[in-house]
Amino acid sequence: MGQRAGRPKSSRTFKLEGYQTMTAEADEENGTEDALEKRKKMLQAICGMADLRNGAVGLYNIGLSCCLNSLLQVFFMNRHFTMILRRIKVPFDPTEQKASIPYQMLLLLEQMQQSKRKSVHPVDLARCLSIHNVKFLVLYDASHLFLILWNLIKDQITNVDLAERLTVLYTIRLQEHLVCQKCSTETKNASNMLMLPLPLFDSDFRLVRTLEDSLCCFFAPEQLTDENACHCEECEMKMPCLRSMKVMHLPQTLMLHLKRFCCKEGSHTRKIRHSLAFPQSLDFSQILTSEQYYPDAQEEVSWDDVKCTYGRASLRWGETAYILVYMKKNGGKL
Repeated sequence: MGQRAGRPKSSRTFKLEGYQTMTAEADEENGTEDALEKRKKMLQAICGMADLRNGAVGLYNIGLSCCLNSLLQVFFMNRHFTMILRRIKVPFDPTEQKASIPYQMLLLLEQMQQSKRKSVHPVDLARCLSIHNVKFLVLYDASHLFLILWNLIKDQITNVDLAERLTVLYTIRLQEHLVCQKCSTETKNASNMLMLPLPLFDSDFRLVRTLEDSLCCFFAPEQLTDENACHCEECEMKMPCLRSMKVMHLPQTLMLHLKRFCCKEGSHTRKIRHSLAFPQSLDFSQILTSEQYYPDAQEEVSWDDVKCTYGRASLRWGETAYILVYMKKNGGKL
């Protein structure tokens, strides 16, 4: 993802042109109305610089932050996300700025795009995350950390319209169908997800080898019995039922979580390292049946040289993907 691991140098002073000047001038003018207006314009200028430059540099690994760095780059490479980020309401109070994750992400993006170094240190953002109890020097599951970041970002965007745009950008809409196996009563429930948790084993505990097969396993009908039985309103008791899922809407940015960790022998957790091939484009109408897929929810993606992340059985940990990101093109397909 372009990140670079290394030990931070002794100097940790990061100059943000405009930001430091803005603070000094605002102090000199003692908070007058003209000073506040000038400060507001400078903050807006910082927001506007974020997407103007290409070729952003990478991020240094600080405190086992490799997972965080990869996720940040996934966010920053999504122009739909950065367009939302550029339009946030910037807090004036310095204390609020230090605690604002969207604002600190915006400053970090500007650093990455303006720096002449090979990489920058995400120290200020790390400090901001620590304020919100995101710990460092610990290992995170990529999907878990993504959900933590996404929820913190959404909660701190004060503009209701922007928060809704962020939700629409990532939300997958599904419909759950439950059919009672005694009276055939069918119940439909709507649900929203930020990413699809895809299995690497099928119902017979055999490894799946392609993303398409994993999607089919996720959407395959499932018998719910015994402790998994569902309450039937017609029978007025828990009954065995057939559960199935249907895609109602796919978002502009589709997140797919490959479940590469599983529990074995009690609480012991092991990583599933086998290769899972994924395609250049996804057409859900070619993967799922008409009962599993709403026809208007097609998408299409561009293809980069990412095949090395399929995953291998060797010890090369960098070649096992955890999260796949597909983005919708203007044509409507994935």
